[in-house]
Amino acid sequence: MRHPAIRPSWSALGAGLVLPLGLAANVAMAQDASPVLDRASVRLGGYYASTDTDVSVADPSDTLSGRINLEDDLGFDQDKAVPRVRADFLFGEHQGLALDYYNIDRSSHQVLARDISYDGVTYSADADVHARLDFDFGSAAWRWWFGQGDDAYGVGLGAGWYQVKTALVGDGAYDPGVGGEQPVSVATASNDSAWAPMLQLGWRHLFSDDWRIYLDASGVRKNGGRISGHIYNAALGVEWLPWRNLGFGLEYGYSQIKLHWRRSMYDADLDMTLSGPPAFVKLRW
Repeated sequence: MRHPAIRPSWSALGAGLVLPLGLAANVAMAQDASPVLDRASVRLGGYYASTDTDVSVADPSDTLSGRINLEDDLGFDQDKAVPRVRADFLFGEHQGLALDYYNIDRSSHQVLARDISYDGVTYSADADVHARLDFDFGSAAWRWWFGQGDDAYGVGLGAGWYQVKTALVGDGAYDPGVGGEQPVSVATASNDSAWAPMLQLGWRHLFSDDWRIYLDASGVRKNGGRISGHIYNAALGVEWLPWRNLGFGLEYGYSQIKLHWRRSMYDADLDMTLSGPPAFVKLRW
């Protein structure tokens, strides 16, 4: 079984940031909140993402090894509309809570063009296969905001939650060890989730009362456990706010999701990237 390389955790990094954040917050308290920060806001939108997804299985003997590209091998649509909800709340002048959630549910029905191996079963070419992958991500972070005037800079510490559900149903072949491979109809499924520490960075700039630009980035990393890995999210966007409580936004977003499963007989990996333009409606108070 493979052992992941030892890397510094986000929790250790977060602990190292607490003291300087506290000192900087004392300085920020002497300043007024930047007008680019809303007291409360909710962004509701859709993320039209281009996806590329690999699922691989490996064990020391290589008898269960295999790699599947969901778009090329199983006919998953490369472009997918992904719903997303984000909310921000400012408490006092320079601290606040940031919430984020998105979900991508994907499925396909495909007649295979080549043999594939997954979860210990070989699916022969021309096999009729139904596949599904559901991914959920949610996060909550406490943010400290610095700067004044038309610019604000934020640092956040929190936690991210992710869940991965997979399913594959089709006609395959199984080798019991004697008598060679036997044809079999197989249904395999998995459902795993985990919490991980998270670091956030943000920037806001006010062009005018109606126009703003922003940059957000976050990272989640978890070492060890049944399901580990990292998730990185980044977004550069612009907001148009023609009314006091209602506006609109457009951004370009990118997410990289690399997760590793540790199972009794083998290891499995998910490597998925999302990129594309989210559009949303913003409610603010």
